[in-house]
Amino acid sequence: MKIGITMDTDEGMKGTVSQHLGQCTHFLVVGIENGKVISEDVYKNEDTHGGGGCAAVAGISKYGISHVISGGMGAGAKAKFAAAGITVFGFSGSVKDAVAGFIKNSLGNIEACAGHGHGHEDGGHCHGHN
Repeated sequence: MKIGITMDTDEGMKGTVSQHLGQCTHFLVVGIENGKVISEDVYKNEDTHGGGGCAAVAGISKYGISHVISGGMGAGAKAKFAAAGITVFGFSGSVKDAVAGFIKNSLGNIEACAGHGHGHEDGGHCHGHN
């Protein structure tokens, strides 16, 4: 299976999970078989924020992922992932820890950011849960 992880750098497993799907600069696509990482590929996010949900959903989905890990995303993005059959997890911290949590089945769900589409009163940061 392949999982997609949002990132703000191209550091791969050494990076940190981006706190916002629509504003992340890179995606890490990790192949996992039998509880082990078998591949890691970093891709530049060419599809930052779009109207009516998040354009980055299509950007990361095209890599054949079945799951996505991000610090946060709006309700439109969550709905698009659900419609595509992609399970969404929320995580704040290192990519390495996110992947380990995924393999151990210990990651939680993600709440949609209430401020999406309406601006952010806190300077653009609405995520940061584990």
